[in-house]
Amino acid sequence: MTLRCTFIFLACLAGAALPAGAAGQPVEFKQGVVVSVSQPASEAGLAILKKGGNAVDAAVATAFALAVTHPAAGNIGGGGFMVVHPPSGKPLVFDYRETAPAAAHQLMFRKDESPYRHQMAGVPGTVRGMALAHQRLGKLPWKTLLTPAVRLGEEGFVLDKHHAESLNKVVAAAKDFAELRRVFGRADGTPWRPGDRLVQPDLARTLRLIAEKGPDTFYAGSVADLIVAEMKAGGGLITRDDLASYQAVERQPIHGVYRGYDVYAPPPPSSGGICLVQMLNVLENFDLKKHERFSAPTLHLMAEAMRRAYCDRARFLGDPAFVKTPPHLTTKEYAKKLAGEIDLRKATTSADLAKDLPLAAEGESTTHFSVIDKDGLAVANTYTLEHSYGARVVVKGAGFLLNNEMMDFNKRPGVTDRKGTIGTDPNLIAPGKRMLSSMTPTIVAKDGKVVLITGSPGGRTIINTVLSVVVNVIDYEMPIQEAVDAPRLHHQWFPDELRLERMNDYPATVAGLKDLGHRVLKAANAAKAPKQGDAHSIWINPQTGGYVGAADKRLSGYVAGY
Repeated sequence: MTLRCTFIFLACLAGAALPAGAAGQPVEFKQGVVVSVSQPASEAGLAILKKGGNAVDAAVATAFALAVTHPAAGNIGGGGFMVVHPPSGKPLVFDYRETAPAAAHQLMFRKDESPYRHQMAGVPGTVRGMALAHQRLGKLPWKTLLTPAVRLGEEGFVLDKHHAESLNKVVAAAKDFAELRRVFGRADGTPWRPGDRLVQPDLARTLRLIAEKGPDTFYAGSVADLIVAEMKAGGGLITRDDLASYQAVERQPIHGVYRGYDVYAPPPPSSGGICLVQMLNVLENFDLKKHERFSAPTLHLMAEAMRRAYCDRARFLGDPAFVKTPPHLTTKEYAKKLAGEIDLRKATTSADLAKDLPLAAEGESTTHFSVIDKDGLAVANTYTLEHSYGARVVVKGAGFLLNNEMMDFNKRPGVTDRKGTIGTDPNLIAPGKRMLSSMTPTIVAKDGKVVLITGSPGGRTIINTVLSVVVNVIDYEMPIQEAVDAPRLHHQWFPDELRLERMNDYPATVAGLKDLGHRVLKAANAAKAPKQGDAHSIWINPQTGGYVGAADKRLSGYVAGY
């Protein structure tokens, strides 16, 4: 047995947590796995599993820990979606998307306004969402689940390279946000370095209050008082009544079947489930394996499916409390019709897909994590502040950032243009309305057993990142780490352009796509090439039942399992 194999074997016996690829080959765990962008957050979730908690308990612990260790997107001041697949019974979704304050209205934004200000904040949903999931399915006491996050805030955590650079970037950019600079900058004004320790006493106090007094303190207690005071100081819209009336919602997931696999993802106000299932339904009409994964014919088909789903996204989708979603969008019959309109020899022009939508003349920071426990209970959770570090507004005395999710509404009614601005009716601002999301935490199952847990950040690219991972695993049978590492593509209807990661590695494919009529964006050099998503995933080996975690290397990531 080699030294490397010996290390893997002993690590598994000890229940160690391993960074993805640290030992050069996948590790199968039997008792549970947590995969997130942050090592201390993954380890917080693993600690809860080892205490006897289930995957929902571990997800709650991981989410609160990420609010400390991944402040660009981990949060208690934002919102998101959690998809849960039980060992038996029906999957479900916890929707804790933010809502528009009561004072919000369709014409509240002017063109080209800064996204970094108090008025951009929607009513946060994360704390209520975690509480609802815990109430419905958790096992351990609420306070136990928040204890790791409290400790990380009080004692601090060691910054890796990604998080040190992220903090330095936002502190340098946030010259008008004194509280952010105080909370996230070094006391002596020098840059953060990998190995430095970030301590957040204000956030630790807030988390301790939520742990000891329960989630109501965030929405109707002393934490709510601090949020309202911050709103008044900065001219924001959120009131005490907005906070007190916020509720997370339990929903049924969007369900599709792709080549015999069940696919579960969130329903509106997330567009993720409908768009993902619609794209998979379209692709099911073609034999993708007839061509190599990164060939021009394969990417052409995927791009054509993408542009059609994103066109329907703009035309139809919004908060279901305000907008009725057409039931045909996820049917096999509709997908067959769309597939029949795809020309294998020529790209469709995006404008031709929506002649009923008038076109005017000529963001984001989210994080996803995946969890599974010894009984097979699986959780896919994606939550966000919208832009990196949200509105850049830190609630004074509370230590946490507020989102700028109002950006996710269609801010300019009636203005839909070729640059990607959407102004269609379903996602216009209204008081109490949940803004449309692209978050797509996804669980894939076969014969009732989970086989894949995935999701990603990335704004409108999220759905296409998830599509890429699912196609890699199901159609091309890639090992999970390879499926996560592989290049991704993105087309969102408008702008009418195709983006492909690492396209310099595929000159023949790029040439082929251009010959088909696609406008392919190409970075000036490899260093400037865009990275798409951060898909921390888990695959379940159908032969052994073992769990294999795959951390996405595009930012930072850690697989914790035992």
